[in-house]
Amino acid sequence: MNHRYRLLPLLLTAAYPVAAQTPVAPPDSAQPRATVVLREATVVGYGQELPLRRTAAAVGVVGAGTIGRFSEASLTQAVNTLPGVRLEERATASYRLSVRGSTLRSPFGVRNVKVYYHDIPFTEASGSTPLNLIDPATLGRIEVLKGPAGSVYGAGTGGVAILQAKQLPTDGASVRAGAMAGSFGLRRYTTEAQHTSTSNGRRQQTYAHYAHQQLDSYRQQSALRRNVLALGGELQTSDKRTVAAHLLYSDIDYQLPGGLTRGQFEQNPRQARPGTATAPGTVAQRTFYASRTALLGFTHEYRFTPQLANKTTLYTTGTAIRTPYLVDYERNTQVGGGGRSVWNYRTALAGRVLRLTAGGEYQTSFENARNYQNRAGTPGPLRYDDEIRTATGFAFAQAEYELPAELLLTVAGSYNRLRYRIQRVADAAQPNGYQLARNFRPEVSPRVALLREFGQRLSVYGSVSTGFSPPSEEEIRPSDGSLNRSLQAERGTSFEVGARGQLLHDRVSFDVALYDFRLRQTIVTRTTDLGATLFANAGNTRQRGAEVALSGWLWRVWRPSDNPADDPTFDLPMVTREDEGLRLWVSYAYNDYRFRRYETGGNDFSGNRLTGSAPHTLTAGANAGLRGFYLTPTLSHQARLPLNDANTDYAAGYWTFATRAGWRSTWQGHLTADAYAGIENATDRRYSLGNDLNAFGGRYFQPAPGRNYYGGVALGWRW
Repeated sequence: MNHRYRLLPLLLTAAYPVAAQTPVAPPDSAQPRATVVLREATVVGYGQELPLRRTAAAVGVVGAGTIGRFSEASLTQAVNTLPGVRLEERATASYRLSVRGSTLRSPFGVRNVKVYYHDIPFTEASGSTPLNLIDPATLGRIEVLKGPAGSVYGAGTGGVAILQAKQLPTDGASVRAGAMAGSFGLRRYTTEAQHTSTSNGRRQQTYAHYAHQQLDSYRQQSALRRNVLALGGELQTSDKRTVAAHLLYSDIDYQLPGGLTRGQFEQNPRQARPGTATAPGTVAQRTFYASRTALLGFTHEYRFTPQLANKTTLYTTGTAIRTPYLVDYERNTQVGGGGRSVWNYRTALAGRVLRLTAGGEYQTSFENARNYQNRAGTPGPLRYDDEIRTATGFAFAQAEYELPAELLLTVAGSYNRLRYRIQRVADAAQPNGYQLARNFRPEVSPRVALLREFGQRLSVYGSVSTGFSPPSEEEIRPSDGSLNRSLQAERGTSFEVGARGQLLHDRVSFDVALYDFRLRQTIVTRTTDLGATLFANAGNTRQRGAEVALSGWLWRVWRPSDNPADDPTFDLPMVTREDEGLRLWVSYAYNDYRFRRYETGGNDFSGNRLTGSAPHTLTAGANAGLRGFYLTPTLSHQARLPLNDANTDYAAGYWTFATRAGWRSTWQGHLTADAYAGIENATDRRYSLGNDLNAFGGRYFQPAPGRNYYGGVALGWRW
């Protein structure tokens, strides 16, 4: 085949492939011109499957290609390609997610951000999200809605993340197996099988993914073992009905090394937290986190008419957790369930399209949480035993109206409720126990947005939204055994404007957003000398920021199509492959996050930078590919950030470099192979990826791995 290349002399680079893909013209030639239509990116986050360019909100999308450009041992680097989104890893697989905010409220786990797995609520009724249960290799897409999204997803001021497993986009079947090995004892094995078919206009999809990972780890007391199984499918049983089922099972066990002081970090970042004369260290106490979790959900979608449809999801989940900390040994068993139902209706009003969405969601859980004394990794005498019942729910409605002059108006709102019942059935200090009931007052979270399109290559929008984020169960019931009766919900309002589109004949995509988020009753943390994390409200904060994502092609490879159906208008249609050519991208976020009014313990921290938030983050890279060979270098930067509310201690900023290179090929259209190798933290930078904020004794630092390597191979068959 003849190859033709198109050079783009200059361009700014870009963030991630989230901008909508629109028709792209191939290079000039004496041969007939053909317009190649690439698939336009759509988002589902606000209840309607609309093109990204017609979504009046800041939305980031991480696809399977972005996940695959890094080591699949961790989600961190892939998620951090999104401006305004930071995923940290305090210990191996101990994730902490921040969307347009600090990690101040999340000493561990994911809070203040709601997560869904397909249409199933993945965030627990208690408000926490165990993101460590997910293996990157099982995911095909992550969609992140930034800022308050209460109009559709209930309580939450941070944002929403929607996860989807890998599925074949076109008819066919495939099986694939892979193996990876790397530094610090990394070993990974993955298998997957997928099938998609269309018969009589009815589509069915099934998938199965399994991933096993082991890691001896970079630091003492931080080894990992994880097994994840994801099964699911979708079946269109008639022209009107579609049913789906998804199962996720995860068995994970990883050690907890603990935080280091600055002196310990500089002396030996690979050590675990050492013991003192009054308290043993993490090695002696054998601290770890272990859980087994199963999530099962069923979805039924019925299209009554072309204008009216309903989608309802019911789910159940069960978890068993063992966690020895420095003092406590926790044994928790939890069962939960709930459902979500959404109605969509499309009609015309005054000759203009009106889309209406309404529905509700309900979650409940029961947890038996027992805390023992930790005796070197085994449970000692019982300290206290709690039974925790949680119920949360909300109703929502949304209207989207297409106005004249290419305007799209969105008006939405939700009504939210939350209730905790904590029964202390045994307590070494109070043998008779006691009960705590917390009913958070109902909250209405409205959202108004207006979008203006300028053709198919530019759209601008503005929005005002509010959010409400009540304390999670772990915040009301911290690990020191106390029950926080006074902690209040956070409430915030966000003002946002943005623009996205394409430039230079669609070879450059851009996405820009500016926002001003004002949060009241901000929840902050502090850590005691025994490692317990306590929570309190800290007045008001103001979080202003700018996010920029750019991507563009320096050159692309165009090939004559073997399939005339690609463009029946021309005798010689042209197609382009996304993995051939040279594409540059960059994502940048500027964060001016400060306490507006915050006085505690006789100290006034008003005007200080928000603890744990960096003023600048940047990720940039390139996707280069030709004839099966590919190279994906990535550069990441985070500016220095304050480690305590007083802003007297800072973590230094850092730059890191990583790259992955490999070769992919397909033989006879069936056998596929991918052989690759990569390096992370190539300059062996010493930094902390996930700090313990306001830590007692200055134990802020959780060192990230030094220079490390990995390599692997994956073989598959498709028919």
